Amino acid sequence: MTILIAPDSFKGSLSAVEAAAAMAAGAREALPDAAIVELPVGDGGEGTVDAMVLATGGCTVPVRATGPLGRPVEAGYGLLGDGQTAVVEMAAASGLGLVPPEERDPRRATSAGTGELIRAALEGRPERLIIGIGGSATNDGGAGAMAALGARFLDSDGRELPPGGAALAGLERIDLSGFQRPPAGTEIVIASDVTNPLCGPTGASAIYGPQKGAGPEDVALLDAALERFAEIVARDVGVPVRDVPGAGAAGGLGAALRAFLGARMERGVELVLDAVQFDRRLEEADLVLTGEGKIDAQTAYGKTIAGVGARCRSRGVPALAFAGWLGEDLPDLQPAGITSVACILPRPMPVDEAMRGAAEFLRAAVARTLKIYMAGPARRTDMN
Repeated sequence: MTILIAPDSFKGSLSAVEAAAAMAAGAREALPDAAIVELPVGDGGEGTVDAMVLATGGCTVPVRATGPLGRPVEAGYGLLGDGQTAVVEMAAASGLGLVPPEERDPRRATSAGTGELIRAALEGRPERLIIGIGGSATNDGGAGAMAALGARFLDSDGRELPPGGAALAGLERIDLSGFQRPPAGTEIVIASDVTNPLCGPTGASAIYGPQKGAGPEDVALLDAALERFAEIVARDVGVPVRDVPGAGAAGGLGAALRAFLGARMERGVELVLDAVQFDRRLEEADLVLTGEGKIDAQTAYGKTIAGVGARCRSRGVPALAFAGWLGEDLPDLQPAGITSVACILPRPMPVDEAMRGAAEFLRAAVARTLKIYMAGPARRTDMN
């Protein structure tokens, strides 16, 4: 039998590549004669570049970039195996994971590093640039990223605004005279499943600001600043972005990429699955193993596991999912193509212990689950 292993990252503990390796080890323990195919995937967030580069035989190009709070970080972008597709992951340079919890402050966090990655990737003149915008630490409307590409965001005295979302409240004019537009013909695609608008009660600040460190007063300030940003972008760039679905993704970077670069948005998991040729690998699979850090009611709405499950269901291939945490609101995922769901933890434990031992817990859970799964008479008949 052939087992296709296609997990997302387990946030904070395992990358998608590391999770796939741990799952493969468990599968080999349980079924030593099985053919194991590792195909780590993602939905545009942390680990997407590594997964796509590995699956396509591409490479990663290192770039020293500006981190969310202005400190330099070692990041990079991916060049896929076709030599024509570049992939930038916002989490690599502007991600929440780069900022210690006590320092998180979306009022001053900047997306400049993501703009630097975009600039570096475009210098290679790819035919297609995919930008994954999950896991951001920022709420600056993408102004930092666009400033890294040459746009100037000016106050009433003609001075450039300081970094961060709060400063956008003082925006008076956008100067695009030095803006570096993508080479003609370059296709730019945003990998994201977020449909929130830029502003308002379901906008970037209200929905995602608190997890980035914003209190109630900060949320109100940041939302008003993005209102101002949207007004000036509509006037000076000529693109209305305030109420566009997805404009609120990544603290408003979705709005900037649409307005300044003419990008279009695609569902992140579908874009990644297509890029790694998941369907072709699925044709040869008898069983699929997938997983991510948390599975809950939101999983069925555009998350990696739902994307994997839907494709497995369409081909009649069973899929087993693993998670570090199962939410109390966990729904029945069988209609989404997931045959069963298992928590990898063998017992209740502190979060830091669970994170440290994630690889071993995942390996053991896969081995244990496969032995049980294969013990049924129908499984032995169908899968051997």
